[in-house]
Amino acid sequence: MACFPLVRVFISAGEASGDLYASRVVEALRKRHPDIEFFGCAGPRMQAAGVRAIVDSRSIAVAGIVEVVAHIPRIWRQFRKLCRAAAEENPDVAVLTDSPDFHLRLAKRLKKMGIPVIYLIAPQAWAWREGRVGVMRQTIRRLLCIFPFEEAFFAKHGVPTTYIGHPLARIVRPSTARAEFCRRFNLPEDSKIVVLLPGSRHGEVERHIPVLLDAARRIAEKHLVRLVLALPPGFGADQAKFSERVRAASIQVIEGSTWDALAFAELALAASGTVTIEAALLGVPMVTFYRVNALSWILGRWLVKAPFLSMVNLLAERKIVPELIQGEMTGQRIGDEAVKLLEDDMARRTMRSDLAEVARKLAAVDDPMETAATWIEKVWIEKVSSESKTTVRAI
Repeated sequence: MACFPLVRVFISAGEASGDLYASRVVEALRKRHPDIEFFGCAGPRMQAAGVRAIVDSRSIAVAGIVEVVAHIPRIWRQFRKLCRAAAEENPDVAVLTDSPDFHLRLAKRLKKMGIPVIYLIAPQAWAWREGRVGVMRQTIRRLLCIFPFEEAFFAKHGVPTTYIGHPLARIVRPSTARAEFCRRFNLPEDSKIVVLLPGSRHGEVERHIPVLLDAARRIAEKHLVRLVLALPPGFGADQAKFSERVRAASIQVIEGSTWDALAFAELALAASGTVTIEAALLGVPMVTFYRVNALSWILGRWLVKAPFLSMVNLLAERKIVPELIQGEMTGQRIGDEAVKLLEDDMARRTMRSDLAEVARKLAAVDDPMETAATWIEKVWIEKVSSESKTTVRAI
């Protein structure tokens, strides 16, 4: 293995999925370079992987145009804290993961400091706010995208881009057998499980829960099912505003075992986002949904150019799962779609076959996180080599 001087990597993620992907990159790089130092905006997984958290990523995780307004002062404080840390510690490379509204602004600052930026998980500029590609072209040394159609789009717009494959395609699988899962969460082993997946951010979970509880009630009236609410690790469901309503509805709450809950579920009710990809990879039939503040919807909907809002349908290039967005997201609509699937074995089999097709599209020959680690190495080596030449010339 080549020897490198002590390398500092600034790494940042703004939400649960980014925290997972960034933590896997950290682990891949640490295997190659045990002395490497990581610091930045980190969630629980990144911190567990050894990233020194200047900012906890959960403090900046907000979705929606209007929803973010009330949080701007706190987010701005965290932004400045990260900028100060980057200026003081002068990392060899910065790795920014998803969360484009926050990270593209940060990329501008890092570029001015002479810190090369690798961007992991492309902003969905192909679907809305295409103008962001101008900032990306000016600030990003290399964009690492995880969906197969993204490479051509960004390359056409002059952004240096590499498709690495979807990180989840290699790692999403249950951690235990069904019998053990049911024993751990006091579920009969022959349960017909319906898993509720309201999102990873507190705001979206609290926004979706009332409708999901209504849908769950309607499903339970027609089918003998066990309802499971799956939340990300460290969510703190016991302290959440909705905890009493969930307990009253006899819904089993689990944190940090989403893949297991999905793997053993008959059906998932899933907020549009990363969890729908996880459900697709595990072959779980699903009904997808999402709702934002009404003003956010009015302001943002006209900007969206994609034919679907669910990534599963976008990848399939046709509608293979129901998507109930904004006004269509009601307890009755979700319940009706769920009941139809529970009562139609052929529909569930067809959906599983379609989801398997999506899963195949996401697979890559090489480990995406190893590919990302190689690109990060390339960029910091270029920076270190350039600085060394400059020093020699000065001498």
